[in-house]
Amino acid sequence: MIMDRFSPVDILLIEDNATDAELTMRAFRKHNLANRIFAVETGEDAIDYIFSKGAFAERAELKLPKVVLLDLRLPRMSGIEMLEMLKSDPRTKSIPVIIITQSKEDPDIRSAYELGASGYVTKPVDFNSFINSMCNSGLFLMVVDQNSE
Repeated sequence: MIMDRFSPVDILLIEDNATDAELTMRAFRKHNLANRIFAVETGEDAIDYIFSKGAFAERAELKLPKVVLLDLRLPRMSGIEMLEMLKSDPRTKSIPVIIITQSKEDPDIRSAYELGASGYVTKPVDFNSFINSMCNSGLFLMVVDQNSE
């Protein structure tokens, strides 16, 4: 498969830690895989962004992201609740959701996959380890595959 490096790949990052969000965005920029990454800090903001409502009601079009990167530990609405909401809505259930979290707890991993997560990446502390984890997770391949639609 040949990748068209000029086609935008829309990624929604749901991460409440600004440092972790920046680390994730730097990893994508370093590999030139996403032209558009949009980050929000809460599940509520993610829902508003996805469906162009609330603070994002003025968004020009209801264009769904190709991939959602989701932290499990979010304020107010947990990542598991967010995942459940995305996978239960017919408009969003086919969007690949990759869990990116510090949790290595088996119940979290099991719950995420049972609810339809496409992948699960544990956040390491240093930047190079994070990039390696993202590459090894198959996320980059998934982004490229989604780009071909």
